Amino acid sequence: LSMCSKLCYAIGGAPNQVAGSAASFFLQIYLLDIAHITPFHASLVLFIGKASGAVTDPVAGFFISKSRWTKIGRLMPWVLACTPFTIVSYFFMWYLPPFVSGRVAWYLTFHCLFQALTTLFQVPYSALTMFLSTDQRDRDSATAYRMTMEVLGTLIGAALQGQIVASAHVSPHCTVNPSVNTTDSWHDTPSIPDPSDPLSHQAKVYMIAAGVIAGVYLLGIVVLFLGVKERDDPYALNSDQAIPFCKGLALTMKHGPYVKLTASFLLISTAVQLEQGNFVLFCTHAAGLRNHFQYLVVTILVSAAVSVPFWQKFLQRFGKKCAACGISWMIPFAVMLVTIPNLILAYFVAFISGLSIAASLLLPWSMLPDVVDNFRLQNPHGKGHETIFYSSYVFFTKMSAGIGLGISAAGLEFTGYKPGICRQSDDVILTLKLLIGAVPAILILLGLFILLFYPITEESRKETKLALEELR
Repeated sequence: LSMCSKLCYAIGGAPNQVAGSAASFFLQIYLLDIAHITPFHASLVLFIGKASGAVTDPVAGFFISKSRWTKIGRLMPWVLACTPFTIVSYFFMWYLPPFVSGRVAWYLTFHCLFQALTTLFQVPYSALTMFLSTDQRDRDSATAYRMTMEVLGTLIGAALQGQIVASAHVSPHCTVNPSVNTTDSWHDTPSIPDPSDPLSHQAKVYMIAAGVIAGVYLLGIVVLFLGVKERDDPYALNSDQAIPFCKGLALTMKHGPYVKLTASFLLISTAVQLEQGNFVLFCTHAAGLRNHFQYLVVTILVSAAVSVPFWQKFLQRFGKKCAACGISWMIPFAVMLVTIPNLILAYFVAFISGLSIAASLLLPWSMLPDVVDNFRLQNPHGKGHETIFYSSYVFFTKMSAGIGLGISAAGLEFTGYKPGICRQSDDVILTLKLLIGAVPAILILLGLFILLFYPITEESRKETKLALEELR
């Protein structure tokens, strides 16, 4: 693969990450403090939206696996067709409707549409890795390019969104910490008025951010289409039969390496989603960093973007399982931030968290092609199973993330979160600390423990490569 092809492939996936990053960091606080819907309803929007995206994964895998080859490939038409609808649904997900009673239904509808459409983009796009080249090093390199660009996309999304909407969450009388003997009236003072008018400042800045990010999709899809050529299955014979979707799904669920990989990163990705979804709330209400959250988010993502090439070199030299140890680096520092909220420590924690997030993003997508190759070796006369692996993997990770975010928002409802006030109750602050510190730490440790039993080593990868070359 040429560097140009790898770069164009990587740029094509960046818009999804730009939009996903903005939603991960800011959708929950937008629903609570700008749209003024209750934490319970916000939890429903977050969970059902993620669940709709997750359910779309196997459906997308089913239809894509039955797609016929066209002049531009089998996967590329899906990527092109869903992009315009994704742009529209993303914009309306951040639009504040003039009515109040139907806001929950509004956000639920467009969040579900956005999640479903991004799935129709992500499944064929991620499976495209298998049809760029037959060489493992080329695929690993393309994956590293893709992860670097996706982390940069995540950075751009969070930075754009954070800088544009920061003024919507700043209130002058909330910037000074009150003395210990304050009255309850200060706690109940609204920091942000209820913006029922869709032309209010708070609503406007969110729509501006949505319009800018929606425009990034157009650039990404043009670069992907012009710069990447999809190849047909290089190992398939003319006599090979496509694996029926249901049979293929049953086979993947019995494939040991895939089950262990999915179970491990299901827990790890849920931990990362909890960190992302609650970080802005934690900085605003629990750590006294209301005026620094956008810079902390940028620090996390700059660190992640810069460290992806490091992790790529690390896993090439020491192996992919060994590189997984980097995911655990965020645990002690996140616990320190929760117990000792300090501005300098917060930036250091943000930097270390970025290193860990980069490892957690790169590794599963680098290891999944190895699993697909291993499956191909055991089932040499079937084809079309790639999209089944990728769609079911994304299904499980999205579903687990949706459950995690739904439970976290419901926890805020249970402990008495009040939208738009300067200071939340001690129970809410404790809940945010648990969601940033203890819960992700437990999930990451469990995920890494499962990964210890992942059977594909560097030696077995080389043996699989030689066997597939012989088959080819």
